[in-house]
Amino acid sequence: MRRVPLLLRLQLHRHCRSSSSSTETLPLYSFLQPSIFGNRKQQSNPTSGDLRSARQQRLKALSSELKSTLETTLHKAILTGDTDAAWKSFKTLTSYSDFPSKSLTNALITHLSSLTDTHNLKRAFASTVYLIEKHPDLVDFGSVITLLTSMKSVDAPVPAFALIKSMFKNRFFVPYGLWGNLLVEISRKSGHFVSFLRVFEEVCRIALDEKLECMKPDLIACNAALEGCSRYLESVTDADKVVETMSLLGIRPDESSFASLGYLYALKGLEEKISELENLMVGFGLTDKGVFYSNLISGHVKVGNLISATVTILHCLKEGNGVGASIGEETYSEVVEGFLKNGSIEELSSLIIESQKLETAATATDRSIGYGLINACVTLGQLDKAHSILDGIIILGGSVGLGVYVPILKAYSKEHRTAEATQLVMDITNSGLHLDSGSYDILIEASMSSQDFQSAFALFRNMRDARVQDLKGSYLTMMTGLMENQRPELMAAFLDEVVEDPRIEVGTHDWNSIIHAFCKAGRLEDARRTFRRMVFLHFEPNCQTYLSLINGYVTAEKYFNVLMLWNEVKRQVSAEACTGIKFDHNLVDAFLYAMVKGGFFDAVMQVVEKAQETKVFVDKWRYKQAFMETHKKLKVNKLRKRNVRKMEALVAFKNWVAALGVVTRNQAGQVLAGGGEATSCSIPLEAEALTITGGVMLARAQG
Repeated sequence: MRRVPLLLRLQLHRHCRSSSSSTETLPLYSFLQPSIFGNRKQQSNPTSGDLRSARQQRLKALSSELKSTLETTLHKAILTGDTDAAWKSFKTLTSYSDFPSKSLTNALITHLSSLTDTHNLKRAFASTVYLIEKHPDLVDFGSVITLLTSMKSVDAPVPAFALIKSMFKNRFFVPYGLWGNLLVEISRKSGHFVSFLRVFEEVCRIALDEKLECMKPDLIACNAALEGCSRYLESVTDADKVVETMSLLGIRPDESSFASLGYLYALKGLEEKISELENLMVGFGLTDKGVFYSNLISGHVKVGNLISATVTILHCLKEGNGVGASIGEETYSEVVEGFLKNGSIEELSSLIIESQKLETAATATDRSIGYGLINACVTLGQLDKAHSILDGIIILGGSVGLGVYVPILKAYSKEHRTAEATQLVMDITNSGLHLDSGSYDILIEASMSSQDFQSAFALFRNMRDARVQDLKGSYLTMMTGLMENQRPELMAAFLDEVVEDPRIEVGTHDWNSIIHAFCKAGRLEDARRTFRRMVFLHFEPNCQTYLSLINGYVTAEKYFNVLMLWNEVKRQVSAEACTGIKFDHNLVDAFLYAMVKGGFFDAVMQVVEKAQETKVFVDKWRYKQAFMETHKKLKVNKLRKRNVRKMEALVAFKNWVAALGVVTRNQAGQVLAGGGEATSCSIPLEAEALTITGGVMLARAQG
C-alpha cells in the first residue's frame, strides 16, 4: 500500500521534469530573443526546415567584425551606465548563439546586479542562469555572489533559491563558503527555511557523494536546517536526518543545535529525549544552557503545557545555583502571553514567589525571574496586569523582590503616572528595599517634566532618607526643572531644605539662579530675602548676584535700593582680596546707570573713583544721556539752597562728563557770585544742555 503513492510520485516527478524541460526554458530565456520585444505581426507557424534555415543564416551573418562591434558597444555602454544599450548588445550576441568575452560577461552581470531594481535584477538573474547552462566557464564565482547579495538586499528569496538549484543542476559548484551564509540570511529574513532545508540536503549529498570538501556546509548551515525542521516543519524525522548528516560530515553541534532540538522535543512532549539532550550537552562540554532552556520553555508554552514551562524555569534556576536564569526576553514574553491567555495571573505570582526562594542575593535585579516576567508584561502593554501580579504576590504572602518593582516603576515613569510611581517608591522603601540613584533620577525627571512638583519633592526626600550617596544628578534635575517652569519660590524652599546636606554641593550660582528668577518675575522682596538668606548662610555674593538685583530694581525704578547695594559693595570692593568680587565693566555700568537715573551723584562719583582705581573703561556718553532723559527739568537754584553737598556732587559729575572736551556753539556761561573760571560740557544742539560755571545753572541751548 505504501509503494503505490511512491511510484505515483516518481511518475509525476518524471513527467514534470520532461515537460518542464520544454516549457520552462522558453519563458526563462525568451527575453534573449529580439522578436519578443518587437511589434511583429503574427505569421503562420514556420516549418522545422524554415527554422533551421533561419538559424544557419543568423550564424553565418555574425562575422568577427560584427561581434567585435557588439562587444565594443557593450563595453562602452557598461562604462557609461547605459544599461538598455548594454542589454541590447548582449541580447543580439546571444541571439546568434554567441557570447561576449568572460570579462564583459561578468561586468554585465555585476552592473545589472548593482542597480538593485526589480527589472534589472531579473535581467541579471536570467542571464546568469542562461550562461550557467550554456557556457558556465564564462561566469565568475564573484558575479554569482554579487547577484545573491543584491537579491538579499531587496528581499528576493525565490530567485535566490532558483539560482542555487540551477547551479546544482548544471554542476556549477561554487564553494559553499562563498554563498552559504548569504542564503541562510535570506532564509531568516524571509522565513523560507523549508526551501533552505532542501538546498541543505542537496549540498550535503553533493559533498558526500562527490567527495567535494569545498561544498561541505558549516555549523551555521546545520543550525539553520535544524531551525527549519523544528520551527517550521515541526518534524522530528527531518531533524534527526539533519543530526545524522552532521555526524557524517563531522560537524560538532553547539548550544544552538541543542536549542532547536529542545524546542521540537518540548513541542512533541518527548521528555525522555529532552533528558538525553541535557546529558549530551554535558558530554560535549556545553555549559551555557540559557538558549537551550529558553527554547524548551517556548516549546512547552506553544502547546499550552504551562506546568512543564514552570518546572523548566525553576529547573533552570537550580542549574545556575540560583544566581539567575539566562532566559531571553522573547521567551519571557511567550510565557506571559501563555499564562494571561489562560487567565492565570495567580500562577504567575506563584511562579515569581517560587523563583525568589531559589534566587540568591548575588542575583542581579534585571536577571531575576520576577524582573523578566513583569518586564515582559509591561512590554506587552499590560501594565495594569503587571500590577495585579504584584498584588497577587502580596496576597499570597510572598516577599516582593526589587526586580518585580523596577519594570513597573519604569513604565509609570514613561507614561508620566508620577503619583502612582511615587506611591510605589514609598512601598519599596517601607519594605526595606532600596532603589539606586539612576532609578530615582528617571522618576524625578519624569515628575518634573509632568510638572508634578509634589511627587518630585517626595521622591527626593525619600532618596535622601534612603541614604543614597549620589544626589547630584537628581538635585540638578530639580533645580533646572523649577527654573524652566519659573517657580523660584519652590527653588528657594528646596535649596533651603538641602543646603546643609553634605552630599549636595550648593554654591553661589544656585542662589543666583533663584535671585535672578525672582527679579525677572518682579518679585523683588522675595529676591531681597533670598539674598539676605544667602549672606546669612555665608555664601559670598558675586557680580552676577548684584547684577540681577540691580536690573530688577532699575526695572521697578527703585534706585534707592541700588544705592543700598552700592554701600554694601563698596566695602567689599575695598577688601577685594578677601571677598573675591571682581569690579568689572558690567557691574560698574549697572551701578552708574542706576544711580545717575536715581540722581545719587555722590555715589556716582564713588563708583567712578573705584572704576579709575581698577582701570575699568566707562562710556561717559551713556550716562550723559541717562542724565538728560531723567533730570532735564532739575531746578538748580532750589537744589543749591537745599543741599550744598549734592550741588558739589553734581558739579563733580559735570566735570567728569565734560572731559569729553567738546563745546557747543551756544554754550551758556555766566559767573555767579564768587566768580570763577567757566567750565562746560557739550550736548547736541537740539538737546537740553547743561552748563555749570563756578556754581550751577541749567540753561537751554537751541540751535
